[in-house]
Amino acid sequence: MSTYLINHLRIPGGVPNEQGLTYLERVEETARPYGGRWLAQGEAEVVEGAWPGTVVLMEFPSREDARNWYDSPAYRAIRPLRIDNSISDMILVDGVGPDFTVAGFAQHVRSAGRRSEAP
Repeated sequence: MSTYLINHLRIPGGVPNEQGLTYLERVEETARPYGGRWLAQGEAEVVEGAWPGTVVLMEFPSREDARNWYDSPAYRAIRPLRIDNSISDMILVDGVGPDFTVAGFAQHVRSAGRRSEAP
């Protein structure tokens, strides 16, 4: 099952500095061996709440691949270039299966609640 990396990214001044540009030039080559690929990057249209900055959306074949990339020597070598020159909230979230429905999820939660209430 795919895992998605979402990075809520804020760059002071709005334009990457030299270190930030070096990070951007090198990051893709670190993700490629782990199946990482960019799905979206840029300004988000905020329809509720607040989201200052930009968003980066990446896909990895699995959570293990995403973690292995994040902890890889190649990425660890450049990670400070991002951390020291931007503000990031980065998360990993697993995708859903082909049969997933939100209504089905609600039913599952209801059923679990009933089971926990049973004497």
